[in-house]
Amino acid sequence: MKWAYWIGGALILLIAFIFLLRGSSEDSWIKDERGVYVRHGNPAEIPEQVMIQQNAITCATNLYETARKVPMMFESQCLGTCGDFAVDIVHVPRTADDNLEENQCSAFKTREVHSFVELDKNGEIVRIG
Repeated sequence: MKWAYWIGGALILLIAFIFLLRGSSEDSWIKDERGVYVRHGNPAEIPEQVMIQQNAITCATNLYETARKVPMMFESQCLGTCGDFAVDIVHVPRTADDNLEENQCSAFKTREVHSFVELDKNGEIVRIG
C-alpha cells in the first residue's frame, strides 16, 4: 500500500513537471476584436508578427497625424502604406463608400501589400487584417 502512495506522488510530480515544461497560454499575445495584438499575462518575448503589427500601427498613426495637418475630409480614403499594410480611413459603422475602389489603397487592390489598418476619422483603429 505504501508503494501505491509513492507511485501516485511520483505521477503527480511528473505531470506537474511536464505541464511546467510545456508552458501555459496565460503568458501570450492574443488578438482583440479589432485584430490588434494585446499582451495576455506577462509574455517573456514579443513575437515577430506582433512587432510588425505594432510598427504598422505606429506608422499608421504618423500617417494620420501628417494628413491631419492638411485640409482633408477624413471620410473613406487611403492614407498610404506602412510596410505590408495599407492604411485606410473608414466610416464607423462601415458604409458602401468604404468599399468603393477609389476610396481604397491601390497597393492593397494590386496586392503590393497584403494587410490593412483601418482608422476612423479621429485616427482610432477600427480593424486590422
